[in-house]
Amino acid sequence: MLTVKILCIGKLKERYWREACEEYQKRLEGFCRFAIVELPESRLPADPSAAQIAAALEQEGEKILAAAGERSLFFPLCVEGAAWSSPELAEQIGQAAVAGCSTLCFIIGSSFGLSDRVKRKGKKVSLSNMTFPHQLARVMVCEQVYRAFQILQGGKYHK
Repeated sequence: MLTVKILCIGKLKERYWREACEEYQKRLEGFCRFAIVELPESRLPADPSAAQIAAALEQEGEKILAAAGERSLFFPLCVEGAAWSSPELAEQIGQAAVAGCSTLCFIIGSSFGLSDRVKRKGKKVSLSNMTFPHQLARVMVCEQVYRAFQILQGGKYHK
């Protein structure tokens, strides 16, 4: 069975975001092994310099790569990524499964983004040209992964 991980920098503090993710996690149980892995955010001063931000992104990148594992297929979420439709995401997941990939990792960085090393590791994806809070992005990724599995199974969820 395919494993799907959402690797996130930072924690969800608000209950309603956690509950939304938990609902999709429950729905995904029949399709894949699904996990949300929260990794600690690097501490930065109130007004960090560009060098401090770059160092923090590198530290977070190391944590992401360690949590993902070597053989995972990476989907870093970033503004310069491809904006896939839901059927296109389903196709990517289906192709990965057919190719024998055992683990897919969707990666959500901190408010400063992701390190270049992490971005180079996989297929960059953009949720939208709009900007969303990271908490909402996490819920959106959960929903889109669920929708993709519904599409692959011919379910009625995607209209």
